[in-house]
Amino acid sequence: MEKWAITIEDVLSRDVFRNAKLVAGLIGVQREIKWTHILEAGDIESFINGGELILTTGSGIQFDSPEGIPYIEKLKNKNVAGICIELGTNIKKIHPDIIQYGNDHNFPLIVFNEIVKFVDITQDLHTLIINNHHHMLSQLNIFSKTVNELSLLPNGILKILKELYLHMNIDILFMTDDTKNYYYPPKAKDDCDFFQTLIEKTSSTKQYGKFLQDSHYYLIFPIKGLGHTWGYLCLKHKSSELDEFSFSLIDRANLAIAQIMLRNRTIEERKQNQEEDIIRRLIQGKNCDGTEIQKVLPAPAKNLNYRLFLIQNHNFETNTNREDWEEIKLQQSIIIRSLFRKGGCIPAISISKDKIVVIASFYKNDKAEKDTDRFQKISEEIKRIEEKNIFYGNQCTIGISNLKQDYNTLDSSYREAKNVILIQSFNLIQTYFYENIGVYRVLLEMLEHDSLHTFVQEYLGPILNYDKQTKGELLLTLSTYLQCLGSKKLTAERLYIVRQTLYHRLEKISNLLGEDFMNPVNRQAIELAVTAYHLLEYKELQKEGTSHRTLVFS
Repeated sequence: MEKWAITIEDVLSRDVFRNAKLVAGLIGVQREIKWTHILEAGDIESFINGGELILTTGSGIQFDSPEGIPYIEKLKNKNVAGICIELGTNIKKIHPDIIQYGNDHNFPLIVFNEIVKFVDITQDLHTLIINNHHHMLSQLNIFSKTVNELSLLPNGILKILKELYLHMNIDILFMTDDTKNYYYPPKAKDDCDFFQTLIEKTSSTKQYGKFLQDSHYYLIFPIKGLGHTWGYLCLKHKSSELDEFSFSLIDRANLAIAQIMLRNRTIEERKQNQEEDIIRRLIQGKNCDGTEIQKVLPAPAKNLNYRLFLIQNHNFETNTNREDWEEIKLQQSIIIRSLFRKGGCIPAISISKDKIVVIASFYKNDKAEKDTDRFQKISEEIKRIEEKNIFYGNQCTIGISNLKQDYNTLDSSYREAKNVILIQSFNLIQTYFYENIGVYRVLLEMLEHDSLHTFVQEYLGPILNYDKQTKGELLLTLSTYLQCLGSKKLTAERLYIVRQTLYHRLEKISNLLGEDFMNPVNRQAIELAVTAYHLLEYKELQKEGTSHRTLVFS
C-alpha cells in the first residue's frame, strides 16, 4: 500500500529543512501535514482549519516563556500538524516548559537556528502536497476504472476484493445475508464467523462500524443501493484509523460491488417472475415442459426430495400500489430464499399478497438431521421474521406437504399444505406437517368430494336429531365415552354426572345406534364420524363467522 499522507517525518528529510531540528514531540512525527500556514500574533483560531504545519518567527507568541503554552495548546486543539519556529529575530531560545509540553502531548516543535525564507518552505511543501494529491486522484481514477471493469466479469466481487487487497494489503471480506461470502486472501475465511457476529451489532445506518479484538481493528462498511443494504465490506486492520485515500478506495469498491448487486437484483426479479409463472402452473396441475421445470427446479436425482411450504399471510394489504408491491415482493423473496438456503434447501418461490409458496428441494443424506427437524427449524425462523412493512412471520400460518420426489405431483403437495393450514384454522391440531394430521387426511378428502356430510349422517344422524329436538347431550356423552375407551367411571367423572345419569344416556345411545355400537368395526366408524362432525362444524362456523356450535343434519 502506497503512503499517501505527508507527515512531519517526511518533510524533515527535505532540503529546505536541512538546518531544522526537532526539539519536542518525537512520537508525533507521523502527524499528517495537509497545508502550511505562516502565523504570527493575532487571533490564531480564525486562521486554522486543521492539519497545517505552522511557520512562525514567534512574534507576539512567547515561546521563550511558560506563558506561551496557552498559545501552543490552542494550536494543538485545532489539530495543527506541528510548529516550525525561526530562532534569532524574536525568539532566542525555546523555554524548557514548552519543550516538555510538546513531549508530553506528542506535539512536534521544530526550530530553525538561522533565518530561513518561509516562502521557499511553503512553495516546496505546497508543491509536494499538490503533486501528491494529484497523483492520489490519478491512482483513484485508475482504481475506479479497474474495479468497474472487474464488476462486469464473472465472479466480479472476488476480483474486486483482490484488487482492493493489492492496494491496502489487509484482509478483506464481503458478507451478505446469503450463505455465500467472499474473502481475500483465502486465510480471511477464518474471520467470517466473527465478522457475522459483529454485523449483528452494527447499525446499517452508520457509515461504518469499528471493533477492537486481539490487537486488531475490525471495520465494517455497509454497502447500500436503492434504500437496501446489500451486504457489508469487512476489513481487518492493525491500525484504528484509515487515511483519506483508503476511505476513497473503499468507497469506489463499495460502489462497484453495489452495481453488481443491483444487476443481480434485476436478474433475481426476472428469475422470480419466471419462477412464479412456472410454480403457479405446477400447483394448479397444468402441464409444464421439462425444460421449463429445470429452469427453476433442480434436476431429479435418487437422493433429491422436496416439500412444499405454504405460508398464509394474514396481514397483507389489498390496496398496495403496484410499484410498492413489486418492491415488497422482491424483499420477501430475498428474505425467504436466504432462510431456506441457510437451511440447506434449494428454494423455488411464488409470492402473492396473501400467500407464499416455496418448493424446498434438498439432497437427502443419511447422516444429516431428519428432514422434519430441518423444516421445523425453518418454520420457527419464519415465525420470528419481523421486517417492518415487508413481512411479519408471527402473523402467518404455515402448512408443509409430505416428503416427495416427483415434481409432477406438486398439485397434490399444494393441496396437502392447504389442508394443514385448514386444520390449523379450525384449531383441531397444531402442526406444520401433513403427515401429522392423522385421520383428518381421510376426512378432508371426503370433504373435498362432498361425501363427509352423508357419512356423518349415516352414523350419527339419530344422535344429532335427538339432541336437536331435546337439547340433550348424547353426542357429547358418546364422544367422551369413546375417548375414555368405554370406561363408565372415567366418563362420568369427565362429564361431572352421576353414574345413573350416564347409564341412562348410554342406554338411549344404544337404542339409537344399535346395541353393537361398541363393536370394533362400528366403533371405529362412529369415532371417525364424531371427528368428521367437528370438522364440518368448524368449517361451518368459519364460513358463517358465528359462535353457534349446533349443526342440523337432515
